[in-house]
Amino acid sequence: MQRLCMTENQSTVALFDLDGTLTWRDTLIPFLCGYLIRHPLRVLQLWKLPPALAAFFFLDHDRGRLKSQIIRAVMGNERRATIAAWADAFVDGLRSRGAFRAAALNALDAHRAAGHHLVLLSASPDLYVPRIGQLLGFERTLCTELAWAGERLDGHLVTPNRQGEEKLHCLKWLRTQYPGMPIIAYGNSATDLGHLRQADRAILVNGGMSARRLASEVGITTADWL
Repeated sequence: MQRLCMTENQSTVALFDLDGTLTWRDTLIPFLCGYLIRHPLRVLQLWKLPPALAAFFFLDHDRGRLKSQIIRAVMGNERRATIAAWADAFVDGLRSRGAFRAAALNALDAHRAAGHHLVLLSASPDLYVPRIGQLLGFERTLCTELAWAGERLDGHLVTPNRQGEEKLHCLKWLRTQYPGMPIIAYGNSATDLGHLRQADRAILVNGGMSARRLASEVGITTADWL
């Protein structure tokens, strides 16, 4: 895609990945581990994980299915209010724990000051990602959505796992929601390159050596955010 020089008065969508882009590291594992610490009897359900890991590594490599199985082992059938209480505490503590990169927050502030539309796109689940979107002032959040059985967590996916090609589908959908507006996209991994290539401007931040090499081959700018 053509790289555009954005101006402050141009309507623009700024599309941010979460884990490793806005944050220093993954958020899902700390979220689940924190829940286990507060609900230690759930450890008895972790016998389900070895078969799930074996199926992932030796059969289908389906990250979405594995994610669902891990979440269901840790908090499946738990009440919505119980999970929501932990999600609130987890997200409220992210700033105080220094989970967000200062440079990422500065980039968000710059886009906000320019009047851009801020969209958060993450493969992490809707158990807590929309709360992060609210905390950081995003106007729209797209993430992996989970099923509920009334007031109890079912944990099966009701959307595709929003990683890799699915992020490209999300970007294409966003173009229908913001017609004619250029999209600036930020991501941090090789799996983000598919949708980054289709953005009007893209920056790979904090990428590993392989991701940086692939980004360079397709003309995507790289940066280090601290």
